[in-house]
Amino acid sequence: MDSSKSLQTRISTVFIMQAVAIACATLLGIYATATVLEDVLIRRALKDEALHFANILESNPAASEPNTFNMQGYLTPNAAHQAARHTQHPNRPIPDAFSGLAPGFHNLRLARGDRPLVYVSDIASGRLTLVFDQQNVGRLALLFGLVPLVLVLVFIYVASLVAYRLSKRAISPIVWLANEVKRWDPRTQSESLPAELSQQFEGETQILADALVSYSSRINELVERERTFTRDASHELRSPLTVIKLAVEMLLTDGAVDKFTERNLRRIDSASRDMEALIEAFLLLARDSGSGLEQEELSVRTIIQDEIESAQTLLREKNVQLELNCSSDLRITAPGKVIGVMVGNLIRNACRYTDQGHVRVSIENKTVSITDSGRGISAQDMQQIFQPFFRGQGAARGGHGVGLTIVRRLSDRFNWPVTLSSTLGVGTTARIEFPSSEIIALVD
Repeated sequence: MDSSKSLQTRISTVFIMQAVAIACATLLGIYATATVLEDVLIRRALKDEALHFANILESNPAASEPNTFNMQGYLTPNAAHQAARHTQHPNRPIPDAFSGLAPGFHNLRLARGDRPLVYVSDIASGRLTLVFDQQNVGRLALLFGLVPLVLVLVFIYVASLVAYRLSKRAISPIVWLANEVKRWDPRTQSESLPAELSQQFEGETQILADALVSYSSRINELVERERTFTRDASHELRSPLTVIKLAVEMLLTDGAVDKFTERNLRRIDSASRDMEALIEAFLLLARDSGSGLEQEELSVRTIIQDEIESAQTLLREKNVQLELNCSSDLRITAPGKVIGVMVGNLIRNACRYTDQGHVRVSIENKTVSITDSGRGISAQDMQQIFQPFFRGQGAARGGHGVGLTIVRRLSDRFNWPVTLSSTLGVGTTARIEFPSSEIIALVD
């Protein structure tokens, strides 16, 4: 099971994403708080302060400029008020850093690191410059923004941690159950999941455990039924065929049989061999996997030679040459019966559909090719050639319509790709690739 897709990983990912989202929301909250303090509250307060001072000057031209802990004011009077201000109340000299600024707000950065917020306003008495210490803005943001948000953040993280632990505890039975099911393999274990498994849980988890126990029991029954069938069928079906083949061989060796009887005996012999190959193929496909088959180190060339010898009986009355051309051999570790069934079906198909010419079997690189000079297959039939019981136009007598289907199913199971190419009236070429095989050079 991919750990990145497990239930615990997904829940952990959700909580991590939630924590990241909360942290981002906190930073945005702090930034928004500082922005509100500066742009909404402080700037509005400076405008109100300038308007208030202008009103004071109308009633008292000698009023002192604003001077508080956070703010200093500087008035540059116009000509009409210069004499009155100078005689009654000298003006506070404006620092060079703030002189010459246009009306409006200015965020300045001074050489000593200060970053004052300056508001310049033209009033009736002259130009008023208000300087606000923004360091206090940061302190206000920290006091009224960061501290409450941090407290909320800590509370949310603690609540998320508690929720995560509770969620982990809630899904832990499902995780444990999944690991138990993962370890159980009906192909290697004769027993199903224990019935006591469901008694350890409650609620929906118990329902799931009951269903898995019941399902495992049914799978075990089916696996045992398959083993019994393949064992009994292998013996009970092969025994009568062996008797038939022996009886036919004895009759054929008897010189007293006439030509008509001999021809029919050979048909019986051919049909019994075909039936034996079909039984072998069906028994292979009846198994739930290839794990029950004996793995051997095989010579593909030797298997092909045996299948060619077996297929020679199909060419007794035909002018067809069946030959093996190869300069190398393939060594592969696999069930020998599977390769024999696949190659044998393709060779017999080529022999049935070839009336004259040749059927050549070759080994090149890691591919076995069976090429014939037979009737070929039309493009329309090629689209359905691997369908069960499909028989194309001009199908040969004696076939069952399942040979290529068996080859394709075995190909898919053992990852040995099979391809078929054909030209109508010219011939057909079938190829089987053995990617995991080893090429062995033949010594003359």
